[in-house]
Amino acid sequence: MTQPKNSFPNIKTMALVAHDQKKDALVEWVQAHKSMLSTLTLYGTGTTGGRIANETGLNIECLKSGPLGGDAQIGAMIAENKLDALIFFTDPLSALPHDVDVKSLLRLATLYNTVLAINEASASLIVSSLE
Repeated sequence: MTQPKNSFPNIKTMALVAHDQKKDALVEWVQAHKSMLSTLTLYGTGTTGGRIANETGLNIECLKSGPLGGDAQIGAMIAENKLDALIFFTDPLSALPHDVDVKSLLRLATLYNTVLAINEASASLIVSSLE
């Protein structure tokens, strides 16, 4: 088993994910931090990644939609130590049909001590640490 990370990493790779009701907020946040994010290798789940690429012009590798395996793909990247940070704007007020996948992804990020933000405030702190 790969050992979890023990210290704050030099962030080079980041995944960007958002629940449906939070996609607009994530796209706006990415736009506000575009210059710093452009220095990273970015990944995103299906619709979210596509919107970010189209609306910000950033280069982002789009994986599958979250419910169709995108959350699992990002989880696998975490388990293989191929992802330094996860920005996941969650919607705590919506019931999700793929809640099990979301919990698994967050569990892996916690287990492997991956830098994780679940809202704009924590995501902004992560980006400010890159400067």
